[in-house]
Amino acid sequence: MFLASPIFLSLFILLPLLAIYLRLQHKQGKLPVIHFSNLEAVRQLPRTYAVKLLPILKIIRFIVIALLIFAIARPQSSQSQQHRFAEGINIFLALDVSDSMRAEDVQDTNRLQTAKSVIRDFLKLRQNDRIGLVVFAGESFTLCPLTMDYPVLKSLLDDVEVRMGGQLQQGTAIGDAIATTTHRLQTSNAKTKIVILLTDGENNAGTIDPGTAATLAKSFNIRVYTIGLGKEGGTRIPYEDTTFGKRYTDILTYLDEGTLKLISNTTDARYFRATDLQSLKHVYTEIDQLEKTKFKVITHTEHKELALFFLIPAALLFGLEMLLANTVLRKIP
Repeated sequence: MFLASPIFLSLFILLPLLAIYLRLQHKQGKLPVIHFSNLEAVRQLPRTYAVKLLPILKIIRFIVIALLIFAIARPQSSQSQQHRFAEGINIFLALDVSDSMRAEDVQDTNRLQTAKSVIRDFLKLRQNDRIGLVVFAGESFTLCPLTMDYPVLKSLLDDVEVRMGGQLQQGTAIGDAIATTTHRLQTSNAKTKIVILLTDGENNAGTIDPGTAATLAKSFNIRVYTIGLGKEGGTRIPYEDTTFGKRYTDILTYLDEGTLKLISNTTDARYFRATDLQSLKHVYTEIDQLEKTKFKVITHTEHKELALFFLIPAALLFGLEMLLANTVLRKIP
């Protein structure tokens, strides 16, 4: 509770002044009195309960005045309500599923499984965002359109395989992947639209040049964060031998950092290099901090007048005073 007009509390000075005034009047004999011929005899009369309770009328009067002062000071209560509107971000994850993602140089599992594990952790950090998934090798396609159904998205992510079990052509079509995500995001009304593209190779397939795709994304205000995965130099890629089981072949893979930097710079984003599990986790955590969901908070405050809670007791007490003064506590004029 608070007072809308607290200045009226200064009227409380009237209460002690009134008390002093009544005291002085009583001492100066200005109050109405009745003269008796034998005052001593009157003093010896026993005091009734009515006489003893006479001061209560003054107490009630002072309480009534105090309540009225509180009422004109306009006591109020306030209740605030906040409406939180999330300005969600539209995010497309573009994940390289080319053959080189089978390399086992970032963790005990291969690059693809490591990337999927980190992406799952990234999804746990997001709320109120629409997220989609594009996979690419020699070509690209949308595995999951923009959605807020994260369990479905995680389920589809779990099923991602290298070249999607042979459904995709060999190679790495980075330009096509950006074009696919741009096509999905271009009609979005979201204020923030981003693509997080992870690859371990160079653009050697597809029909669209990465630089051209980046320029197209820029025209739709889409930022493309690029992540280069894998250690420098050659990598050992496992393959299944029908006779000897799992074997490894040394294949030299190239990470075209220049192209990835060009893509991120063109779209006002950033390029990251990840060589192991921890650095990859750090990359996604940093992107999460860079692209936080924005919230708009509207606060509505409702004030409720409480003067009635003081006026009603004041009126009841005033009525009680009048009733007592004219009945059981009635004084002889």
